[in-house]
Amino acid sequence: MAKAIDPQSSMAALFGSRLRKLRDAAGLTQTEVGALAHVVGSRIAQLERATGAKPTLELTRVLDRELVADELLIDLWPYVYREAFPDWSQAFIAYSARARVIREYASHAVPGLLQTPAYARALLSVGHSLRDAEHLEERIAARLDRQVRLTGPDRPELWIIFDESALRRPVGGPEVMRAQLEKLLKMAEEPNITIQVLPFEEGEHGAMGGSLTMLVLPDGRHVAYTEGAHSGQLTEEPHEVERFALVYDRLTAMALPPLLSLDLIRSVMEANSRAASVPSRSERRRLAQQQLQQPGGRQLRAGGGRIPRRRPRP
Repeated sequence: MAKAIDPQSSMAALFGSRLRKLRDAAGLTQTEVGALAHVVGSRIAQLERATGAKPTLELTRVLDRELVADELLIDLWPYVYREAFPDWSQAFIAYSARARVIREYASHAVPGLLQTPAYARALLSVGHSLRDAEHLEERIAARLDRQVRLTGPDRPELWIIFDESALRRPVGGPEVMRAQLEKLLKMAEEPNITIQVLPFEEGEHGAMGGSLTMLVLPDGRHVAYTEGAHSGQLTEEPHEVERFALVYDRLTAMALPPLLSLDLIRSVMEANSRAASVPSRSERRRLAQQQLQQPGGRQLRAGGGRIPRRRPRP
């Protein structure tokens, strides 16, 4: 169980192999381990064979504790869950999982660290790298598990600047978006989280091509990560990182102060609620048709005009 991790192998297969050896050493069946972890035995079988959904962090912690693995499974878990993401994002995820400071400009969507489950599902469902429904569940679980660190003992300082478009785009529909905006307001109450909004009226800026994230690692190193719709770029060269840091500093100066930013989020949330309460054009037409078909009503022409009643001849 002390073999070195081969980065070319499947981390899920390595996790399953270690889990099986730990279970055998404890003299337990898959069903018995499943009962200890509050899952069915077939779920343990899937993990050992590296089939099905990858383990969540919560399940990994339970298995590690019940099998007295001395955090072996917990140490493997980050490598396992990163396999659910495209190759170009895995190095960034590894860095952000250790970063002391995370500063991010979100250009089009709410960042994964602050997403609700419904918002994450809606966003990840349209990813071009998505293989199937099972892969979607893995991606959602991995994204939500990353959020645990925000309120844990090693919580990073998180500073996020939202482009106004990221707040106004109704990802998942009005109800999903309202819940997402509510979560942003709630998370902004945490002492380690700062939120700003870059309003439309500020016009052009140096990060319009996509999102930008700046990380400060435990050893003091700074790295930058830029991301578009289908690709990302990690930058570690000091001169380039300094250039991106300057871009982020300018965004901070252009954005609304934190308190005014939260006021804008509330305003957007209220506007979404009002819009959701107004029936769509097709719904209004359907309701009007129902009313006109009642006794004494008038039917609609195909083009939308009214058909007048015929007056009786004298």
